[in-house]
Amino acid sequence: MKTKAAVLTQCGLPRPFATSKPIHILELDLDPPGEGEVLVKVGGAGLCHSDLSLVNGDRPRPTPVVLGHEGSGEIVEVGKGVKDVKPGDHVCFTFNVSCGRCRRCLEGRPYICERSITPRAAGQLLGGQHRLHRDGKPVNHQSGISCYAEYAVVDRGSVVVIDKSLPLDLAAVIDKSLPLDLAALFGCAVVTGVGAVVNTAQIRVGSTVAIVGLGGVGLSGLLGAVLAGASQIVAIDLSDDKLGLARQLGATHTVNAKDADHVKQVRDLTGGGVDYAFDLAGTIKSMETAYLVTRWGGTTVSAGLSPIGANFAFQQSGLVSEEKTIKGSYMGSCVPVRDIPRFISLYQQGKLPVDRMVSKRIGFDEVNEGFDRLQEVATVRQILVPNG
Repeated sequence: MKTKAAVLTQCGLPRPFATSKPIHILELDLDPPGEGEVLVKVGGAGLCHSDLSLVNGDRPRPTPVVLGHEGSGEIVEVGKGVKDVKPGDHVCFTFNVSCGRCRRCLEGRPYICERSITPRAAGQLLGGQHRLHRDGKPVNHQSGISCYAEYAVVDRGSVVVIDKSLPLDLAAVIDKSLPLDLAALFGCAVVTGVGAVVNTAQIRVGSTVAIVGLGGVGLSGLLGAVLAGASQIVAIDLSDDKLGLARQLGATHTVNAKDADHVKQVRDLTGGGVDYAFDLAGTIKSMETAYLVTRWGGTTVSAGLSPIGANFAFQQSGLVSEEKTIKGSYMGSCVPVRDIPRFISLYQQGKLPVDRMVSKRIGFDEVNEGFDRLQEVATVRQILVPNG
């Protein structure tokens, strides 16, 4: 079959992307789902900094590649051997499919599945296949998903079934039911941000927290801290608009990282630093800030991916004498089939208002401009609606 898709043809072209046009909207050939795979009609796909890191060259991948790892949709066909999902099921994509057999999967950590690393880096599905082609040549998959397209073929393990009663219309946000395009955010931003707080750090009620970086992941982390009962939540960002939104979503204090004394401000507000500091921006400066605002005996968690080759340095003697802990968090340490439905339920109860993070819904014609807005930190989450 044919599918329209947003194809990144070259990483690292100069900005503005609206002019250099690294992403082309092309019609591709899409194979039917093979054994253990499903075909999904895409409902929505989020523009995430992980996608931006391919576009701007911070974390390059083989091209051409159909972008998109955060998305949702409806199953329209299943491949041989797929028995537990069916056409018509609504699903959320999960960008790190797990094999269920490697050491990490067997110890309950499918989000760092060892077997998925090689095919994901090569732009393939878990079994090593390419299902996208143009003029007879393979087109790469991003994270085994590639949901910046009308349709996507993915491994069965790359989707989590969500409540089919959730409506498709955008007006449903008003009564806290979940539009299918909004469900896209639960596949990356929400699991990564909320998961870093409740799974990786497992913060205690009454803890003090700093959130560094207020994109989709950062604001999700803030919502997770509110949900977990943090007593103080300090939101740190370069954007006054995002700091204002953070206050509306539950931050008790906000600090602009442009201020030369922003670390001192946080330490003064919290009596020497926070129990848990989260780098959710994925830059060396944001990681440095998170580490410096962590109190003695506290924990610094990083869930942001910095450019390849970027190194974070700290004073080793201080780490020891202050007995700090540094932790990495990938995919929010989430088990998708468990956590995505749980987080969606919290949204429906009004306890996780992720709809507030949506800045704009766009079509294929705005994808390059959308990444300009994301690079300029002028937006939180934009949702591509491929079939809109």
